[in-house]
Amino acid sequence: MRAVLTWRDKAEHCINDIAFKPDGTQLILAAGSRLLVYDTSDGTLLQPLKGHKDTVYCVAYAKDGLWSPEQKSVSKHKSSSKIICCSWTNDGQYLALGMFNGIISIRNKNGEEKVKIERPGGSLSPIWSICWNPSRKALNCVAMVMDSEMVFPLVCVLFPQIGKDRALNFDPCCISYFTKGEYILLGGSDKQVSLFTKDGVRLGTVGEQNSWVWTCQVKPDSNYVVVGCQDGTISFYQLIFSTVHGLYKDRYAYRLVKKIAIYRHSIWRNCPEKIFRSHGEVGVFRGLIQMHYGKFECKKNLLVGGVHHIICEKRLQCLSFSGVKEREWQMESLIRYIKVIGGPPGREGLLVGLKNGQILKIFVDNLFAIILLKQATAVRCLDMSASRKKLAVVDENDTCLVYDIDTKELLFQEPNANSVAWNTQCEDMLCFSGGGYLNIKASTFPVHRQKLQGFVVGYNGSKIFCLHVFSISAVEVPQSAPMYQYLDRKLFKEAYQIACLGVTDTDWRELAMEALEGLDFETAKKERKKQGETNNDLFLADVFSYQGKFHEAAKLYKRSGHENLALDMYTDLCMFEYAKDFLGSGDPKETKMLITKQADWARNIKEPKAAVEMYISAGEHVKAIEICGDHGWVDMLIDIARKLDKAEREPLLLCATYLKKLDSPGYAAETYLKMGDLKSLVQLHVETQRWDEAFALGEKNPEFKDDIYVPYAQWLAENDRFEEAQKAFHKAGRQREAVQVLEQLTNNAVAESRFNDAAYYYWMLSMQCLDIAQADPAQKDMMLGKFHHFQRLAELYHGYHAIHRHTEDPFSVHRPETLFNISRFLVHSLPKDTPLGISKVKILFTLAKQSKALGAYKLARHAYDKLRGLYIPARFQKSIELGTLTIRAKPFHDSEEPGALCYRCSTNNPAAQQPGQTSASNCRQPLHLPASSYDVLHLVEFYLEEGITDEEAISLIDLEVPRPKQDNRQQEIANNSSQILRLVETKDSMGDEDPFTAKLSFEQGGSEFVPVVVSRLVLRSMSRRDVLIKRWPPPLRWQYFRSLLPDVSITMCPSCFQMFHSEDYELLVLQHGCCPYCRRCKDDPGP
Repeated sequence: MRAVLTWRDKAEHCINDIAFKPDGTQLILAAGSRLLVYDTSDGTLLQPLKGHKDTVYCVAYAKDGLWSPEQKSVSKHKSSSKIICCSWTNDGQYLALGMFNGIISIRNKNGEEKVKIERPGGSLSPIWSICWNPSRKALNCVAMVMDSEMVFPLVCVLFPQIGKDRALNFDPCCISYFTKGEYILLGGSDKQVSLFTKDGVRLGTVGEQNSWVWTCQVKPDSNYVVVGCQDGTISFYQLIFSTVHGLYKDRYAYRLVKKIAIYRHSIWRNCPEKIFRSHGEVGVFRGLIQMHYGKFECKKNLLVGGVHHIICEKRLQCLSFSGVKEREWQMESLIRYIKVIGGPPGREGLLVGLKNGQILKIFVDNLFAIILLKQATAVRCLDMSASRKKLAVVDENDTCLVYDIDTKELLFQEPNANSVAWNTQCEDMLCFSGGGYLNIKASTFPVHRQKLQGFVVGYNGSKIFCLHVFSISAVEVPQSAPMYQYLDRKLFKEAYQIACLGVTDTDWRELAMEALEGLDFETAKKERKKQGETNNDLFLADVFSYQGKFHEAAKLYKRSGHENLALDMYTDLCMFEYAKDFLGSGDPKETKMLITKQADWARNIKEPKAAVEMYISAGEHVKAIEICGDHGWVDMLIDIARKLDKAEREPLLLCATYLKKLDSPGYAAETYLKMGDLKSLVQLHVETQRWDEAFALGEKNPEFKDDIYVPYAQWLAENDRFEEAQKAFHKAGRQREAVQVLEQLTNNAVAESRFNDAAYYYWMLSMQCLDIAQADPAQKDMMLGKFHHFQRLAELYHGYHAIHRHTEDPFSVHRPETLFNISRFLVHSLPKDTPLGISKVKILFTLAKQSKALGAYKLARHAYDKLRGLYIPARFQKSIELGTLTIRAKPFHDSEEPGALCYRCSTNNPAAQQPGQTSASNCRQPLHLPASSYDVLHLVEFYLEEGITDEEAISLIDLEVPRPKQDNRQQEIANNSSQILRLVETKDSMGDEDPFTAKLSFEQGGSEFVPVVVSRLVLRSMSRRDVLIKRWPPPLRWQYFRSLLPDVSITMCPSCFQMFHSEDYELLVLQHGCCPYCRRCKDDPGP
């Protein structure tokens, strides 16, 4: 034990008393008339408490506070004498008061006196200190008191004194229990605090002071002690204890305070003035049965042999059991380690290691020590082998050194050691610990290591005793590793000795086999006897088998009733014809085992076909399939697969795997079908790219759609067939991947100036968004917004493709009117943020050039003015400057022809309109342009009255009510200068007006668009050939258009719903083989 000073402070007055807060965080002490509160962690003075006019002699905490929680203020009670000390019980229910007149008063927390104890001597024996035992295991509340006669007894609350007085050689001033009542702290006029046992035996000093120790207390549940002195000094100590232990064979004892040793059935404890001996059996010691008196200044250790030994720093004393000192040895250096190495009673030997590196052997009946050897470093631990021929030493450098005692030769050394022990039952085995590992070394073999915490203190057989902190554990270590080390060197006798220490049954069998192979029959026979086998025929059979006399061995095996061993022997020797004689009564298991081993032999001697046949006959289909697969025998694999039952999934699956590797997917598919493993069949078709078979299987089993179309789409993408890949992703339900492919295709098309492709991809993106909006209502609004956005981009890029071709190619395929219409459409339709790849310069330049050619000079002048505000590429600079100059020579008004005619209001709209205006300026009716010539179509969009469904509207239009023919009359008038034809209309025909035409009326000059809404009567009057319907899928509504010029045919694509002049559409389909907008083939059915 040693005390370490944590902090120290000094007050102005004497420290009369100290008390800890129950949780140990604060310390309150009485110094003069003040109370001082300290922080126990660092000694900081938290606050001084004032309130007493005179000196404060004592202070104590209750478990739940400074006073009773039921009282709102401090209660005061009179006492018969001056109170010098006080102490609360562990539960806070009672308070013991020590008075100047020698009386001890026990009171409850309300102040009522319950017990009154009078000490002998009365007022001449003041009670200077009192303390309750804090042990919760105590049956009685025991207090320790101390009076002026320098004695301290044990006093029970309700009974007379239960301990006897012990005299001290100083004036005691304070007393306190330590570690739950096991030990006592005592201080006084000797200017130090001493540690005692609960029986009153002094153990050591905690801390020396410069004045009387007036008070001392222990921090709750810790090893910290605070000391208060007469001069006002407050010292805070931490007590650190070392574990002291003793080991004898498999008996072990330890304690935390003083020296201890164990010998046979006795435990010896060392105290400053006495040596105690306890006796017991099987780990139960029955108390002190013998004591030796005397004062010993022992600093090191205590050991017991036939006589008792006490070690001091440089002296070694030998005492008899009666306490008489018989011998004493004086050493040259401090004793660092000592160990009893046994011997006859009265002649025991000791092994002593000194700090100067000297190692001595001492016999207790000899005055002269024997020097075994001397090394350069100090000894930390040592041990001697069982035969006294080898010495193991651990020095201060953590190195384990092993010496030959006779020759003083260093045999070997190992690093990272802190303790060492020889095996008491084996001469050549030792173990040492260090670095968190346990190391076992046999002879000169490499070290066997395993994790272990603590120090090695003993090694007996297969048990290793390890000390970790305050506990010791016996670790059972199998000796297999060192046994096999000996077997590797054919040292069978030594291996047998190791096996006797403790190995498994398998290890014993291996030892016997190795000994037989090495022709060490004696060791093999010992092993058989060790395992309880006494059959000599069996042993002789083993011997004959190892000598090569196989037939004689087989006869002995059979005679001893071990035919299975004969079968195993012939099978291992590949003598299968002889092995068949020992199969017994046709046991199928043994027959299968024999055929399997014969097949293994055929496989090893490079006869694979014979091995396959044997494996099949033995039912080992997996091994047969492996051989066929490794050799590429497809026919044999097919034959095996067809003969196997469909329930044997493992061999069938292996067959299919090999057939697939051997490029026979058809047979692999047959095998998968036999198993009913459709998932593997789908994977096979996908891996072999047999897409037609995969699609057919997917049609019958929709759950495999993802497994088919996703790899198919990836394969298409890898082969640069991105459009097909997009469709495959869409069909597989992978909308995210489908959109990603389309977006990438679109970006690439724009970057490569393939604007016609970009328009097509944007149209596909819009239809993709429409599908998502239809499938997922949660994304409906967002997807519909994207649909309209992508539709608009598709129209822009489709029109811009012609402008780009016109400006880049040397020859144009479009008429001037078409280019004029396209450029005017783009100028009016472009958003504020121009889409990527579209050039305003090219659009305006084309518009200006074609406007000038068609007589729209005002529009041309406007386009050239817009170009002046843009950055002009160098190749257009000259043409634009020339056009800007020449346009000034043209009139300031446009001809009427380039304008756009509205078929609802019959107004010819000017060619130069506001950007973004795509409707008629008079009636606000949206103008519908074909995706080829971009002139205005003679269509008017109309809407259904509320309550009319699309199906009803179609049925009404299909009725086609016939109209009466107009009775028109012609009248021809001729004269000399002219010929006149007059049409005369009858009254009946004048009343036959088209109901739809009546709906075309609108408010002149209105700023808002008034749609055409038709009733059932109007629908019934329409002709089916005059109505065009865009049948959008949900959630979009259908759109209806009426042709006002029935004789001029209009064609609408059933896929993209773009409208064309029929002649233009037929020509474009003949040129491209598909719709020019959505690329739908002419042979494909409509949606």
